[in-house]
Amino acid sequence: MKEKALPKYVQLKREILEWIEAGKLRPDEQMPSENEIAEQFGISRQTVRQTLGELEQEDRLYRIQGKGTFVAQPKGEHQQHVETRTIGLVTTYISDYIFPHIVRGAEAAVREKGYSLLLSSTDNDKNKERESLQMLTDQPLSGLIIEPTKSAEGNPNLAYFLALNNRRIPYVMINAKYPEISSPSLVIDDEEGGYAAAEHLLQLGHRRIAGLFKTDDLQGVLRLKGFMRAHQQDNAELHPEFVVTYRTEEKEDRPLATAAELLARPEGKRPTALVCYNDELALRLLDVIRKAGLSVPQDISIVGFDDSWLATATEVKLTTLAHPKTEMGEDAAQMLFALIESGGSAVPDSKIYKPRLIVRESTQKVYIQAE
Repeated sequence: MKEKALPKYVQLKREILEWIEAGKLRPDEQMPSENEIAEQFGISRQTVRQTLGELEQEDRLYRIQGKGTFVAQPKGEHQQHVETRTIGLVTTYISDYIFPHIVRGAEAAVREKGYSLLLSSTDNDKNKERESLQMLTDQPLSGLIIEPTKSAEGNPNLAYFLALNNRRIPYVMINAKYPEISSPSLVIDDEEGGYAAAEHLLQLGHRRIAGLFKTDDLQGVLRLKGFMRAHQQDNAELHPEFVVTYRTEEKEDRPLATAAELLARPEGKRPTALVCYNDELALRLLDVIRKAGLSVPQDISIVGFDDSWLATATEVKLTTLAHPKTEMGEDAAQMLFALIESGGSAVPDSKIYKPRLIVRESTQKVYIQAE
């Protein structure tokens, strides 16, 4: 009789906890809706909402916006995560360019610790990022290494990062960071890289330098910022039409078409040098330069970014900025292990790598520039 005197939300709370303890509701399983619970127990939705809210405050439940309420991992579940010894890695791409090096670096460090690596890529698509996060968080994970997708365009998948926080799954970010997320990150100083690329060409005497940057990610935005800063500090005029920006969906045509138009201009009006968002673009622009009847570096100097295998894969070896690649993958894994082993109580400092200019054959001094 005394039990019946307890408030309804307390009775409901005890019942839900019994479901969880008895295994009727398993970790990460979705709870019935508020309406279903209210109908089952003959109580108001407000009472249900109050009960679920308390259980969420006590870390027994967690909520994903637009999805519903789920059963949280028990506080003792951290040990289970360690025992699964699985690390998730989400990158924008996996099979090409610099990403295999990042993966290999992370995998070497993960294996050394006795963990396995579970890979997923987003193809630089926000919807696929959501699918990757959902797929990986459905697995028993010890932690995650995440490369944000189109990091300059906001974070529509914030709810999944909140779910990671609620489930106490540690994660670190590489190459970029969503500004609203409080997690350690490992990034290259992209602004300094863009500055170094432009400054190298300015010191060689170039004054008509075109920059081509993909700006739906923060890397490209910051490289453009450094490119512009070098011109400002050198009091060098930067022609507005020489600043070319594009999005991922445009990378196959827009920068190439715009570069072709610029290079078709007469001598004295066309650029004498190009700074490219990455080596991949620089390599493709070599063909555009050849089709324009020009040569590198005699007519056009060109600088890439990342020091990928593409930088030395053609007859003209590219001047470029080095990306840490393998080192970043290794460091990201070690940073994540520090979070795992401390239970999240010791948060490592974020790491910023200084870019290093590697001068090869694709740039040379310019002596005379007709205006």
